[in-house]
Amino acid sequence: MIDRGPGEAPFDCVPGLRLAAHERVSAIHHDNICRRLERLDQAMERLERRLWLTVYGVVAMILAQALQSVLAAAGG
Repeated sequence: MIDRGPGEAPFDCVPGLRLAAHERVSAIHHDNICRRLERLDQAMERLERRLWLTVYGVVAMILAQALQSVLAAAGG
């Protein structure tokens, strides 16, 4: 390590600054991608709930129609 005198600041080289800037930009991109993935995951969960609700609704309607036809056949 080089001894610096009092008041001397460490020298920042251009490639080092460029690398630091690239790391900051990469961290920002990574954070944005993580947020987008979380939002996409939440949207997929909502869509899955809606899909299952639709499936259960269709099954309930089919069972209700079957029960109605059985009751009509038994009563008539």
